[in-house]
Amino acid sequence: MRGKRPVKRSPSLEDTHASAEGKKVKISHPSHRSIDGLVLTLGQGDVGQLGLGEDIMERKRPALVALPEMIVQAEAGGMHTVCLSKTGNIYTFGCNDEGALGRETSEEGSEMTPGKVELQEVAVQVSAGDSHTAMLTEDGKVFVCGSFRDNNGVIGLLEPMRKSTVPVQIPLDVPVVKIASGNDHLVMLTIDGDLYTSGCGEQGQLGRVPECFTNRGGRKGLERLLVPQLIHLKAKGSKRMVFQDVFCGAYFTFAISKESHVYGFGLSNYHQLGTQGTASCFAPENLTSFKNSTKSWIGFSGGQHHTICLDSEGKAYSLGRAEYGRLGLGEGVEEKSKPTLISGLPSIASVACGASVSYAVSKDGRIYAWGMGTNYQLGNGEEEDLWSPREMSGKQLEKRVVLSVSSGGQHTVLLVKDKGQS
Repeated sequence: MRGKRPVKRSPSLEDTHASAEGKKVKISHPSHRSIDGLVLTLGQGDVGQLGLGEDIMERKRPALVALPEMIVQAEAGGMHTVCLSKTGNIYTFGCNDEGALGRETSEEGSEMTPGKVELQEVAVQVSAGDSHTAMLTEDGKVFVCGSFRDNNGVIGLLEPMRKSTVPVQIPLDVPVVKIASGNDHLVMLTIDGDLYTSGCGEQGQLGRVPECFTNRGGRKGLERLLVPQLIHLKAKGSKRMVFQDVFCGAYFTFAISKESHVYGFGLSNYHQLGTQGTASCFAPENLTSFKNSTKSWIGFSGGQHHTICLDSEGKAYSLGRAEYGRLGLGEGVEEKSKPTLISGLPSIASVACGASVSYAVSKDGRIYAWGMGTNYQLGNGEEEDLWSPREMSGKQLEKRVVLSVSSGGQHTVLLVKDKGQS
């Protein structure tokens, strides 16, 4: 989620852990955002995920969402949107069938506009999947609402077959510093550099469940999947592997070790993990395709079958499935098993993927889009696919710079600020 030097764990995290049993202290991670702005949405919004009310079902170009506070993070789930305010409040809108909004929406049309989630904690980060929302608080607690699903339907959230329509706390005894959501899985990075995962594991995206047990947990049942558990991974010399960052695609996960090695697990049927083969990875694999002595990888975002990644020099790369132009490498390109440089982009600050679309935000605040145009997510007013990056335009972008972008199944969310705003 979002030149930069290689990400290092902040020294303050160790201080936080040392005093965790004493007074309450604030959790921080380099990925947490502090610049506040306004929220724009575009694409299809038939279940309210645009947040523009009952009368607006689609927007071909970015439209301003009315929110009561300035926002520091805006995340698109599959069919809902989650916004985190500067003061730590959370606002949601969109599909609430499984409880992903974390609030009551019985009043007709109430899911179509932003509504506040009642959380008695100050949030510092949010993430969103197809039918779930996760929230990280300033003291390292994680709350979730909604439900996870597999290929056969609902599997539950923390308990088998039980969704939650309000935020419930995940029972972990160590502070979490970052959360990341795939379509139906959640990854939590702890203050000690460990990874805990929960949700659907059918494609290996949990990194801890053998293939023979991924169908609803095998003999142990769904608890094996839904109760967050540690990924056990040892480094050379029997030392425990320590991670510094984590990112999710729809059905896969990337994690960066303290030594800046890139690990991946989950679906790689189009080489979207950068693996040599196309078999799913059910345990973390050290991805040799990302080994390069001249650069460090600082950002990953994954769609359904492709990945966009960012290096410390501000260059964006793509790999995985090529159809509809989602790799941004030009027409006629076939799938890539290794990260391939996307040409024609300026220096990039962050990257993001929707199911079959891709985005890059430049360091000077412009946004570029490419991929499938069917849902108007590219922001150019057309339904044509784009095989190479094109700068997004629109009235709401004319005097603004883009801070971040997030994309769901059919809609995309931008966080912007006025030019000149500090």
